[in-house]
Amino acid sequence: MIAQPQIDRQSDQLTDFPILSASEYLEWESHQEFKHEYENGKIIVMTGGTIPHSQVAANFSALLIPHLRGKGCKVAISDAKVLTKSGKYYYPDLVVTCDERDRFSRDFLQYPCLIAEVLSPATEARDRGIKQQSYMLLDTLQTYILITPDRPRIEIYQRRDDRAWEYISMAIEGIDFETNDPLIDIARLDLKFPLSRLYENIDFNE
Repeated sequence: MIAQPQIDRQSDQLTDFPILSASEYLEWESHQEFKHEYENGKIIVMTGGTIPHSQVAANFSALLIPHLRGKGCKVAISDAKVLTKSGKYYYPDLVVTCDERDRFSRDFLQYPCLIAEVLSPATEARDRGIKQQSYMLLDTLQTYILITPDRPRIEIYQRRDDRAWEYISMAIEGIDFETNDPLIDIARLDLKFPLSRLYENIDFNE
């Protein structure tokens, strides 16, 4: 039996806890009330998000699900782990897989084509750092998206070939969608939508 760890609230990592193998992590995680990511043998506590954080992910999934219906794709929010090539396990805010090899997956996905992370002060450094680097090494990943929940901004990385990624950043000032509502183009999924749809029913603090 694995002892219950103590949490270092400064780093969101577990202290007084043995380094786990991937199989030990999966077994331990399956019995936990809360979610934890796995990185180089270490357990990382998942922190809670704001209402806009959750709403942005829900709005994005609402755009993706009908668009991908009938195409053999899965769209999952928050609760689906992704296994990276280096053996890390992460919980993206949103993940899409259209790969037949993920069809019967229950514990984690391995072949995503799109991953989106909604940024927060607690997670932004990792979303732009080690997690982004790990995701982009996945051969099947075509699109990586960073979304700012508290103001209209989306950053899109789309794979051009085996090595190069195209970067697109879209943001508006003044939070006025009536006069400025740019069209977002997720080319790899043939999906286009106005930026306002991503922020539907979210009230910004001016």
